[in-house]
Amino acid sequence: MTRPEKPALILIDIQKGMDDLDYWGGRRNNPEAEENARQLLDYWRAEQLPVYHVKHNSTNPQSRLRPGQPGNEIKDIVKPQREEPLLQKHVNSAFIGTDLQQRLEAACIKTLVIVGLTTEHCVSTSVRMAANLGFTVYLPSDATATFDKVGPQGKKFSAETVHEVELASLHQEFATVLTTREVLKLVAH
Repeated sequence: MTRPEKPALILIDIQKGMDDLDYWGGRRNNPEAEENARQLLDYWRAEQLPVYHVKHNSTNPQSRLRPGQPGNEIKDIVKPQREEPLLQKHVNSAFIGTDLQQRLEAACIKTLVIVGLTTEHCVSTSVRMAANLGFTVYLPSDATATFDKVGPQGKKFSAETVHEVELASLHQEFATVLTTREVLKLVAH
């Protein structure tokens, strides 16, 4: 693979409210996801590559991500710097109700690296939409995570299973799934 020109890093919903495991379904996979996102963010900042933060402002009154709640805040490990845009959304896609697409197009950005929470919700929705809009997308598998899920018939699916199935669904259809290390190697060439 050749080094993408001016890839943008998109950090989705890495918010304090995601730490409430009981609220989100119990066990979570990839406990190092935020640290891996931080490694990517450090590299992007050092290389002065474009960074966009996205946060979910839930309209659900019970949500940990509702505006005005402590859980709505971006986690300190990836806290936006003053010059880094913070886009706010109310739905799963980072492209709906925000000007993300317009910002990327105005900056002539064609390649995205998307990280964040959760794999099968906002990350997946944003990856799918980005690909449908014509962007080339890289998804670091170890810089995203999810929680255990219970299906409609009551069957429990582990966070790791949910994560792996979602990555399999996205890979080579909507994104190239790599690890954080592989993404850093790719952009460093």
